[in-house]
Parts: sequence; structure tokens; C-alpha cells
Amino acid sequence: MMAYEFAYPKVLWLLLILIPILVWYILKYRRSIPSVIVSNTQAVKDLPIPLKLIVAHILFGLKLLAIASLIVSLARPQSSNSWENISTQGIDIMLALDISGSMLARDFKPDRLEASKDLATEFISGRPNDRMGLVVFSGESFTQCPLTTDQSVLINLFRDIKSGIIEDGTAIGVGLANAVKRLKDSEAISKVIILLTDGVNNQGVIDPITAAELAKAFGIRVYTIGVGSTGTAPYPVQDYFGRIVFQQMPVEIDEQTLQHISDITGGQYFRATNNEKLRQIYKEIDKLEKSKINVKEFSRKEEEYFPYALAAFIILLVDFCIRKTFLRSIP
Repeated sequence: MMAYEFAYPKVLWLLLILIPILVWYILKYRRSIPSVIVSNTQAVKDLPIPLKLIVAHILFGLKLLAIASLIVSLARPQSSNSWENISTQGIDIMLALDISGSMLARDFKPDRLEASKDLATEFISGRPNDRMGLVVFSGESFTQCPLTTDQSVLINLFRDIKSGIIEDGTAIGVGLANAVKRLKDSEAISKVIILLTDGVNNQGVIDPITAAELAKAFGIRVYTIGVGSTGTAPYPVQDYFGRIVFQQMPVEIDEQTLQHISDITGGQYFRATNNEKLRQIYKEIDKLEKSKINVKEFSRKEEEYFPYALAAFIILLVDFCIRKTFLRSIP
């Protein structure tokens, strides 16, 4: 449904000047009619009204229309779809992703890091009404993308993540605290962190439990995901010749700490042992985090002043041409 509005509606008050102009014209016309006293009007009552006089009156009406069109165009009419309140889902979510060297293990396809990126991208694409951001961590942490509704930007930044871009290690507490920092000032009704790691906190000045308490203080819920198969997994290591070979090494995930983090913040802990299990975890989080909010939708406004300005120009041009030709003898 199309709605019509004006950028400068007060300009429309100028339309009132058409009233005194019309009154002036009527009074002027009556004073200009000559009067003659006769005993009988029978001889003149059936005389036709001169065509030029009819045209002159029509042209005056068109002039009023031209003035009205100019005033309307100055008020800048705009069209848009009518605003509509709808109910939709929308929350603020920060993803905290471990990019340490162990995330290159091949128990996921093609490896833990790439699988985590691909499935997180699916999760992002499925929540178009949320603001989402990304924090990465290994030995340190930094914000790859602050909260945004631009999914394409976030997904492109996700794809640029590589292991080794920062000091190696697993600073879970620092990564979580960084994500909390990005959410603490959010005014969203629901604030969520999804923290994904495959290791044990072994670096950083902030303890994971301290960071969890900080998240709780700001009303942030943390879902933790432990990534890695059970037992051992093939890890990439360098041999004596500098070549990358894969060696079976134990999978060590601090599930107790991850569980504690989720318990403190009211979230939930998940364990992903393969790609499909991780996909199901993201689907489960997606179901858990459905917060309904009201959103006012509207379309982009389109300027509609040009047809009114064009109509006024055409009317004035026609008036000028007729007065210089057909009505040239009328002052």
C-alpha cells in the first residue's frame, strides 16, 4: 500500500492565497461588465457567451492550478510504502572463535578451523535480523568484526581468518572478555556469546571463570562449544626436513571449565565431535535464541515533486501561447 507525505508540509498553507486571488478575479470581472438600462431583455437573453471570454475564464482557472502545482512541488511530495509494525527475531550475538594451531587438526573436514568457519557462516546467514560480530583468539585476542547487521561484511571477514595471524596459544579468558567488551553497552533485550574452542586455557591475564562472571554482570549469556573428536586426532607438525606431516595426538578440551562458563551465564555447553554434530549444535542454539521484537518496516522514499512542477510549466506555457495568439486582443 502506497503512502503519500510531504517533506515540508507547512508550505501547503500557501494554498490559502488562492482564495483571495479568486475573490479578486470575480470582483474585477463584475466591475468590468458594462450595464445598460432597458425596458425588455427578451432581445438579448438568448445571445451566446463570447468564446474568447469562456477561454479567458478557463485560462484563469488553469493559472490557479499552476500556482497550486508549484506550491505542492515546493512542499516536496514523497511516496513510500506505508509503515508497518511486524514481529521478528533480533538479538545481539558475538562469536568468539579459537584460531590456535590445534584448530588445524584433521578430525573435521577439511580441518577444525575451516569447518567452524563454514558452519558459523551458515548460522549467520540464517539470522538476517540479528546484529552479529566476531572475536578471534589464540595466545591473544582481537575483534575481527564489531556488531553489524551487514551479513556480507561479517562473512567476508570470517573467510579471511587464518591460524597463525596472532601468537599461538589458547587464551579462552581473554577471548571471552573481549567479546563481553563488545556486548556490554548493547541495548538489546538478549545478548549472547558463542565461544568455540578445542583446547585448555594456557595463556592470557584473564581467567575464563572471571570473564564468565563479567559476562553475567552485563546480562550476557554464553554458549560454549568444545570442538574435537574423542581420543586422538591427526595434528599437523613439522618433521626434521620442515615438511608438514600429521601425527596422532590426544584431544584435550577443558570441558569442565566450558561447562562452568555456560552455567554461570545461563547458557549451555555443547561438544562437537564432527562436522554434522557442530551443524546440529548451531541449529540448537538458533532454536534457543529466538527473541521477538517489533520492527517498523518501510520502503525508501521517492521524490514526487517533478510531475507537479512540470504540470505548472506546461500550463503557463499554454496560457502564454493562447494569449499571444487566440486572445491577443484581450488585455
